[in-house]
Amino acid sequence: MVYDVVIIGGGIVGLATAYQILQDKPDTKLLILEKEAKVASHQTGHNSGVIHSGLYYKPGSLKAINCKTGYDLLIAFADKHNIPYDLCGKVVVATQESELPELDKLYKRGIENGLDGLKMIDAEELKKIEPHVAGIKGIIVPQTGIIDYTLVSQKYLELVEKSGGEIRFNYKVNGFAKSDDKWVVRGKNQLVESQSFINCAGLYSDKVAGLTETMDTKIIPFRGEYYMLKDSAKHLVKHLIYPVPDPNFPFLGVHFTRMMNGHIEAGPNAVLAFRREGYKKRDIHFGELLESLMWPGFQKVAKKYWRTGLGEMYRSFSKKAFTKALQKLIPEITADDLVTAEAGVRAQACDKTGGLLDDFKIIEKHGAIHVVNAPSPAATSSLAIGKTVAELWSNNAQ
Repeated sequence: MVYDVVIIGGGIVGLATAYQILQDKPDTKLLILEKEAKVASHQTGHNSGVIHSGLYYKPGSLKAINCKTGYDLLIAFADKHNIPYDLCGKVVVATQESELPELDKLYKRGIENGLDGLKMIDAEELKKIEPHVAGIKGIIVPQTGIIDYTLVSQKYLELVEKSGGEIRFNYKVNGFAKSDDKWVVRGKNQLVESQSFINCAGLYSDKVAGLTETMDTKIIPFRGEYYMLKDSAKHLVKHLIYPVPDPNFPFLGVHFTRMMNGHIEAGPNAVLAFRREGYKKRDIHFGELLESLMWPGFQKVAKKYWRTGLGEMYRSFSKKAFTKALQKLIPEITADDLVTAEAGVRAQACDKTGGLLDDFKIIEKHGAIHVVNAPSPAATSSLAIGKTVAELWSNNAQ
Protein backbone atom coordinates (compact mmCIF):
# COMPACT_ATOMS: atom_id res chain seq x y z
CA MET A 1 0.00 0.00 0.00
CA VAL A 2 1.20 3.50 -0.80
CA TYR A 3 0.08 6.04 1.80
CA ASP A 4 -0.75 9.65 1.03
CA VAL A 5 1.21 10.78 4.06
CA VAL A 6 3.30 9.24 6.81
CA ILE A 7 3.68 11.11 10.08
CA ILE A 8 6.81 10.32 12.07
CA GLY A 9 6.26 10.67 15.80
CA GLY A 10 3.35 9.78 18.07
CA GLY A 11 3.67 12.70 20.44
CA ILE A 12 0.96 15.30 20.82
CA VAL A 13 2.05 17.36 17.78
CA GLY A 14 2.21 14.37 15.44
CA LEU A 15 -1.15 13.09 16.64
CA ALA A 16 -2.79 16.52 16.39
CA THR A 17 -1.43 16.88 12.85
CA ALA A 18 -2.89 13.50 11.88
CA TYR A 19 -6.20 14.45 13.44
CA GLN A 20 -6.36 17.78 11.60
CA ILE A 21 -5.47 16.22 8.23
CA LEU A 22 -8.24 13.67 8.58
CA GLN A 23 -10.71 16.30 9.75
CA ASP A 24 -10.04 18.22 6.54
CA LYS A 25 -9.58 15.26 4.16
CA PRO A 26 -11.22 12.13 5.64
CA ASP A 27 -10.22 9.91 2.71
CA THR A 28 -6.50 10.47 3.25
CA LYS A 29 -4.47 7.27 3.56
CA LEU A 30 -2.48 8.22 6.65
CA LEU A 31 -0.01 6.30 8.78
CA ILE A 32 1.73 7.35 12.01
CA LEU A 33 5.09 5.74 12.80
CA GLU A 34 6.06 5.73 16.48
CA LYS A 35 9.30 4.20 17.74
CA GLU A 36 7.92 3.44 21.21
CA ALA A 37 5.18 1.00 22.24
CA LYS A 38 2.70 3.74 23.08
CA VAL A 39 1.93 7.37 22.26
CA ALA A 40 3.10 10.37 24.31
CA SER A 41 6.15 8.52 25.63
CA HIS A 42 8.57 11.44 25.82
CA GLN A 43 8.03 15.22 25.93
CA THR A 44 4.22 14.92 25.90
CA GLY A 45 4.08 12.42 28.72
CA HIS A 46 6.71 14.11 30.88
CA ASN A 47 5.45 17.68 31.04
CA SER A 48 3.55 19.47 33.81
CA GLY A 49 0.24 19.58 31.99
CA VAL A 50 -0.04 23.39 31.93
CA ILE A 51 -2.50 25.03 29.56
CA HIS A 52 -0.48 28.08 28.62
CA SER A 53 -2.20 31.41 28.07
CA GLY A 54 0.28 32.95 25.62
CA LEU A 55 1.63 35.52 28.08
CA TYR A 56 5.33 35.16 27.35
CA TYR A 57 5.64 35.03 23.58
CA LYS A 58 6.70 37.75 21.19
CA PRO A 59 3.59 39.25 19.55
CA GLY A 60 3.20 37.98 16.00
CA SER A 61 5.51 34.99 16.55
CA LEU A 62 4.42 31.45 15.73
CA LYS A 63 4.35 30.72 19.45
CA ALA A 64 2.08 33.66 20.22
CA ILE A 65 -0.29 33.01 17.31
CA ASN A 66 -0.49 29.24 17.74
CA CYS A 67 -0.74 29.39 21.53
CA LYS A 68 -3.72 31.76 21.46
CA THR A 69 -5.49 29.82 18.69
CA GLY A 70 -4.45 26.46 20.13
CA TYR A 71 -5.70 27.42 23.58
CA ASP A 72 -9.21 28.04 22.27
CA LEU A 73 -9.16 24.87 20.18
CA LEU A 74 -7.87 22.78 23.09
CA ILE A 75 -10.54 24.01 25.51
CA ALA A 76 -13.28 23.38 22.94
CA PHE A 77 -11.85 19.91 22.21
CA ALA A 78 -11.68 19.02 25.90
CA ASP A 79 -15.26 20.18 26.43
CA LYS A 80 -16.52 18.20 23.44
CA HIS A 81 -14.77 14.98 24.46
CA ASN A 82 -15.20 15.24 28.24
CA ILE A 83 -11.49 15.55 29.01
CA PRO A 84 -11.14 17.10 32.48
CA TYR A 85 -9.21 20.34 32.91
CA ASP A 86 -9.05 23.18 35.41
CA LEU A 87 -8.57 26.85 34.51
CA CYS A 88 -7.10 27.53 37.94
CA GLY A 89 -5.11 30.62 36.91
CA LYS A 90 -1.58 31.58 37.82
CA VAL A 91 0.35 34.43 39.32
CA VAL A 92 3.70 35.70 38.06
CA VAL A 93 5.56 37.11 41.04
CA ALA A 94 8.30 39.73 41.36
CA THR A 95 10.22 39.18 44.56
CA GLN A 96 12.59 42.16 44.26
CA GLU A 97 12.65 45.68 42.82
CA SER A 98 15.04 44.75 39.98
CA GLU A 99 12.37 42.43 38.51
CA LEU A 100 9.67 45.09 38.23
CA PRO A 101 10.65 46.40 34.76
CA GLU A 102 10.45 42.88 33.31
CA LEU A 103 7.14 42.29 35.08
CA ASP A 104 5.76 45.44 33.46
CA LYS A 105 7.02 44.29 30.04
CA LEU A 106 5.37 40.92 30.58
CA TYR A 107 2.06 42.57 31.43
CA LYS A 108 2.19 44.73 28.29
CA ARG A 109 3.10 41.71 26.18
CA GLY A 110 0.11 39.81 27.53
CA ILE A 111 -2.17 42.69 26.58
CA GLU A 112 -0.61 42.78 23.08
CA ASN A 113 -1.25 39.05 22.76
CA GLY A 114 -4.95 39.57 23.45
CA LEU A 115 -5.19 38.15 26.97
CA ASP A 116 -8.31 39.40 28.75
CA GLY A 117 -8.53 39.75 32.50
CA LEU A 118 -4.84 40.26 33.19
CA LYS A 119 -4.41 42.21 36.39
CA MET A 120 -1.36 43.76 38.00
CA ILE A 121 -1.56 43.37 41.78
CA ASP A 122 0.42 44.74 44.72
CA ALA A 123 1.87 42.80 47.64
CA GLU A 124 -1.33 43.10 49.71
CA GLU A 125 -3.52 41.69 46.93
CA LEU A 126 -0.96 38.98 46.25
CA LYS A 127 -1.15 37.85 49.88
CA LYS A 128 -4.91 37.46 49.60
CA ILE A 129 -4.50 35.16 46.59
CA GLU A 130 -1.35 33.32 47.68
CA PRO A 131 -0.89 33.87 51.43
CA HIS A 132 2.49 32.12 51.59
CA VAL A 133 4.17 33.86 48.64
CA ALA A 134 6.86 36.48 49.26
CA GLY A 135 6.27 38.95 46.44
CA ILE A 136 6.21 42.72 46.09
CA LYS A 137 4.08 42.75 42.94
CA GLY A 138 2.50 40.26 40.57
CA ILE A 139 0.30 39.56 37.56
CA ILE A 140 -2.84 37.44 37.74
CA VAL A 141 -3.29 35.34 34.57
CA PRO A 142 -6.80 33.84 34.78
CA GLN A 143 -6.59 31.87 31.50
CA THR A 144 -3.82 29.52 32.64
CA GLY A 145 -4.97 26.01 33.47
CA ILE A 146 -3.98 22.38 33.80
CA ILE A 147 -4.84 19.22 31.86
CA ASP A 148 -3.46 15.73 31.28
CA TYR A 149 -1.84 15.84 27.83
CA THR A 150 -1.45 12.08 27.71
CA LEU A 151 -5.26 11.79 27.86
CA VAL A 152 -5.53 14.43 25.14
CA SER A 153 -3.07 12.49 22.96
CA GLN A 154 -4.93 9.24 23.47
CA LYS A 155 -8.15 10.92 22.38
CA TYR A 156 -6.44 12.32 19.26
CA LEU A 157 -5.32 8.78 18.39
CA GLU A 158 -8.76 7.33 19.02
CA LEU A 159 -10.31 9.85 16.62
CA VAL A 160 -7.56 9.35 14.04
CA GLU A 161 -8.21 5.61 14.00
CA LYS A 162 -11.98 6.14 13.83
CA SER A 163 -11.34 8.28 10.75
CA GLY A 164 -9.35 5.50 9.07
CA GLY A 165 -5.84 6.55 10.05
CA GLU A 166 -3.34 3.92 11.15
CA ILE A 167 -0.46 3.77 13.61
CA ARG A 168 2.48 1.39 13.85
CA PHE A 169 4.36 1.19 17.12
CA ASN A 170 7.98 0.10 17.62
CA TYR A 171 8.89 1.52 14.20
CA LYS A 172 12.09 3.52 14.38
CA VAL A 173 12.81 5.39 11.14
CA ASN A 174 16.43 5.06 10.04
CA GLY A 175 16.39 6.23 6.44
CA PHE A 176 14.55 7.47 3.39
CA ALA A 177 14.78 6.89 -0.33
CA LYS A 178 12.95 8.42 -3.29
CA SER A 179 11.43 5.98 -5.77
CA ASP A 180 9.06 6.88 -8.62
CA ASP A 181 8.06 10.15 -6.94
CA LYS A 182 7.31 8.28 -3.72
CA TRP A 183 9.15 8.25 -0.43
CA VAL A 184 10.32 4.91 0.92
CA VAL A 185 10.56 5.17 4.71
CA ARG A 186 12.93 2.59 6.15
CA GLY A 187 12.76 1.00 9.56
CA LYS A 188 14.46 -2.11 10.87
CA ASN A 189 13.47 -4.84 8.40
CA GLN A 190 10.47 -2.73 7.37
CA LEU A 191 9.62 -0.44 4.48
CA VAL A 192 6.71 1.97 4.06
CA GLU A 193 5.86 3.80 0.86
CA SER A 194 4.21 7.20 0.90
CA GLN A 195 3.66 10.20 -1.35
CA SER A 196 4.91 12.49 1.42
CA PHE A 197 5.94 12.54 5.05
CA ILE A 198 5.74 14.86 8.03
CA ASN A 199 8.46 14.82 10.66
CA CYS A 200 7.16 15.36 14.20
CA ALA A 201 9.93 13.39 15.90
CA GLY A 202 10.47 15.78 18.81
CA LEU A 203 13.82 15.07 20.45
CA TYR A 204 15.01 13.46 17.21
CA SER A 205 13.36 15.86 14.76
CA ASP A 206 16.71 17.24 13.57
CA LYS A 207 18.06 13.71 13.12
CA VAL A 208 15.07 12.69 11.00
CA ALA A 209 15.29 15.93 8.99
CA GLY A 210 19.01 15.35 8.53
CA LEU A 211 18.30 12.11 6.68
CA THR A 212 17.04 14.17 3.73
CA GLU A 213 18.26 17.75 4.34
CA THR A 214 21.41 19.62 5.34
CA MET A 215 20.62 21.03 8.75
CA ASP A 216 21.83 24.27 10.33
CA THR A 217 19.92 23.49 13.52
CA LYS A 218 20.52 20.85 16.19
CA ILE A 219 18.34 19.68 19.04
CA ILE A 220 20.07 20.18 22.38
CA PRO A 221 18.29 18.20 25.12
CA PHE A 222 17.75 20.00 28.44
CA ARG A 223 16.53 17.98 31.40
CA GLY A 224 14.06 19.64 33.74
CA GLU A 225 14.12 18.10 37.19
CA TYR A 226 11.21 18.37 39.62
CA TYR A 227 10.30 17.79 43.21
CA MET A 228 6.79 17.06 44.44
CA LEU A 229 5.32 18.70 47.53
CA LYS A 230 4.35 16.33 50.31
CA ASP A 231 0.68 16.36 51.31
CA SER A 232 1.58 18.30 54.45
CA ALA A 233 2.91 21.20 52.33
CA LYS A 234 0.25 21.39 49.60
CA HIS A 235 -1.63 24.12 51.47
CA LEU A 236 1.22 26.50 50.62
CA VAL A 237 0.14 26.67 46.94
CA LYS A 238 -3.32 27.77 45.79
CA HIS A 239 -2.72 28.46 42.07
CA LEU A 240 0.20 28.10 39.68
CA ILE A 241 3.05 30.32 40.89
CA TYR A 242 5.79 31.53 38.52
CA PRO A 243 8.75 33.87 38.96
CA VAL A 244 9.56 36.71 36.58
CA PRO A 245 11.57 34.92 33.86
CA ASP A 246 15.09 35.86 32.85
CA PRO A 247 14.59 37.57 29.46
CA ASN A 248 17.94 36.28 28.20
CA PHE A 249 17.31 32.60 29.01
CA PRO A 250 14.59 30.52 27.24
CA PHE A 251 13.33 28.85 30.42
CA LEU A 252 10.80 30.10 32.95
CA GLY A 253 12.67 29.37 36.18
CA VAL A 254 11.58 27.11 39.05
CA HIS A 255 7.88 27.44 39.80
CA PHE A 256 4.96 25.66 41.46
CA THR A 257 2.43 23.78 39.34
CA ARG A 258 -0.80 22.13 40.41
CA MET A 259 -1.55 18.96 38.47
CA MET A 260 -4.73 17.14 37.51
CA ASN A 261 -3.82 14.18 39.74
CA GLY A 262 -3.77 16.44 42.80
CA HIS A 263 -0.01 16.66 43.09
CA ILE A 264 1.94 19.92 43.18
CA GLU A 265 5.23 20.01 41.30
CA ALA A 266 8.12 22.30 42.20
CA GLY A 267 10.66 23.03 39.48
CA PRO A 268 12.12 22.59 36.98
CA ASN A 269 15.75 23.51 36.69
CA ALA A 270 17.30 23.25 33.21
CA VAL A 271 20.47 21.19 32.78
CA LEU A 272 22.11 19.69 29.73
CA ALA A 273 20.93 16.10 29.39
CA PHE A 274 23.70 13.64 28.55
CA ARG A 275 21.43 11.84 26.10
CA ARG A 276 18.35 12.94 24.20
CA GLU A 277 16.07 10.83 26.32
CA GLY A 278 18.13 11.28 29.46
CA TYR A 279 15.56 11.48 32.24
CA LYS A 280 18.04 10.52 34.94
CA LYS A 281 21.45 11.97 35.78
CA ARG A 282 23.08 8.62 35.05
CA ASP A 283 21.53 8.37 31.57
CA ILE A 284 24.46 8.90 29.22
CA HIS A 285 24.88 8.35 25.50
CA PHE A 286 28.44 9.38 24.70
CA GLY A 287 27.75 9.86 20.99
CA GLU A 288 24.77 12.15 21.60
CA LEU A 289 26.59 14.02 24.35
CA LEU A 290 29.59 14.60 22.10
CA GLU A 291 27.28 15.87 19.34
CA SER A 292 25.83 18.45 21.72
CA LEU A 293 29.20 19.53 23.09
CA MET A 294 30.78 19.83 19.63
CA TRP A 295 27.94 21.81 18.06
CA PRO A 296 29.27 25.36 17.43
CA GLY A 297 26.00 26.92 18.50
CA PHE A 298 25.96 25.10 21.83
CA GLN A 299 29.55 26.12 22.51
CA LYS A 300 28.51 29.75 22.08
CA VAL A 301 25.48 29.24 24.32
CA ALA A 302 27.68 27.64 26.99
CA LYS A 303 30.15 30.50 26.81
CA LYS A 304 27.36 33.06 27.16
CA TYR A 305 25.37 31.34 29.92
CA TRP A 306 28.05 29.42 31.80
CA ARG A 307 27.24 31.10 35.12
CA THR A 308 23.54 30.34 34.75
CA GLY A 309 24.38 26.80 33.64
CA LEU A 310 26.57 26.17 36.67
CA GLY A 311 23.76 27.35 38.94
CA GLU A 312 21.31 25.01 37.26
CA MET A 313 23.74 22.10 37.54
CA TYR A 314 24.41 22.89 41.21
CA ARG A 315 20.68 22.74 41.93
CA SER A 316 20.57 19.41 40.12
CA PHE A 317 22.91 17.86 42.66
CA SER A 318 21.97 19.89 45.73
CA LYS A 319 18.49 19.59 47.19
CA LYS A 320 19.44 22.41 49.56
CA ALA A 321 20.21 24.73 46.64
CA PHE A 322 17.01 23.72 44.84
CA THR A 323 15.03 24.42 48.01
CA LYS A 324 16.68 27.83 48.34
CA ALA A 325 15.55 28.72 44.80
CA LEU A 326 11.98 27.73 45.67
CA GLN A 327 12.14 29.75 48.90
CA LYS A 328 12.44 32.95 46.85
CA LEU A 329 8.75 32.46 46.07
CA ILE A 330 7.60 30.61 49.18
CA PRO A 331 9.98 31.10 52.16
CA GLU A 332 8.17 28.48 54.27
CA ILE A 333 9.19 25.64 51.94
CA THR A 334 11.79 23.31 53.46
CA ALA A 335 13.79 20.45 52.01
CA ASP A 336 11.68 18.08 54.12
CA ASP A 337 8.59 19.20 52.19
CA LEU A 338 10.00 17.89 48.91
CA VAL A 339 10.19 14.42 47.37
CA THR A 340 11.88 13.66 44.05
CA ALA A 341 9.54 13.54 41.07
CA GLU A 342 9.93 12.48 37.44
CA ALA A 343 12.03 14.66 35.18
CA GLY A 344 11.28 15.74 31.63
CA VAL A 345 13.54 16.53 28.68
CA ARG A 346 12.97 19.57 26.47
CA ALA A 347 14.01 19.42 22.82
CA GLN A 348 15.57 22.87 22.40
CA ALA A 349 16.73 23.73 18.90
CA CYS A 350 20.01 25.61 18.63
CA ASP A 351 21.42 27.11 15.44
CA LYS A 352 25.10 27.31 14.50
CA THR A 353 25.41 30.93 15.56
CA GLY A 354 24.56 30.17 19.18
CA GLY A 355 20.92 31.09 19.12
CA LEU A 356 18.52 29.03 21.21
CA LEU A 357 15.47 29.22 18.96
CA ASP A 358 12.72 31.09 20.73
CA ASP A 359 10.01 30.25 18.20
CA PHE A 360 8.53 27.21 16.54
CA LYS A 361 10.40 26.19 13.39
CA ILE A 362 8.83 24.32 10.49
CA ILE A 363 10.80 23.41 7.34
CA GLU A 364 9.03 22.51 4.11
CA LYS A 365 11.21 20.88 1.42
CA HIS A 366 11.11 18.18 -1.25
CA GLY A 367 7.60 16.96 -0.46
CA ALA A 368 8.34 16.72 3.26
CA ILE A 369 7.52 18.88 6.27
CA HIS A 370 9.80 18.96 9.31
CA VAL A 371 8.64 20.35 12.66
CA VAL A 372 12.14 20.89 14.05
CA ASN A 373 11.44 23.13 17.03
CA ALA A 374 8.24 22.74 19.01
CA PRO A 375 8.98 23.14 22.73
CA SER A 376 6.53 24.65 25.19
CA PRO A 377 3.78 25.76 24.52
CA ALA A 378 3.52 23.07 21.81
CA ALA A 379 1.11 20.92 23.83
CA THR A 380 -1.28 23.82 24.39
CA SER A 381 -0.81 24.79 20.73
CA SER A 382 -1.04 21.25 19.34
CA LEU A 383 -4.30 21.62 17.43
CA ALA A 384 -3.18 24.96 15.98
CA ILE A 385 0.23 23.60 14.98
CA GLY A 386 -1.48 20.51 13.58
CA LYS A 387 -3.82 22.67 11.53
CA THR A 388 -0.92 24.78 10.21
CA VAL A 389 1.05 21.69 9.20
CA ALA A 390 -2.07 20.04 7.75
CA GLU A 391 -2.67 23.09 5.56
CA LEU A 392 0.95 23.09 4.39
CA TRP A 393 0.65 19.41 3.51
CA SER A 394 -2.70 19.88 1.78
CA ASN A 395 -1.34 22.73 -0.37
CA ASN A 396 1.60 20.57 -1.41
CA ALA A 397 -0.57 17.55 -2.11
CA GLN A 398 -2.80 19.41 -4.56
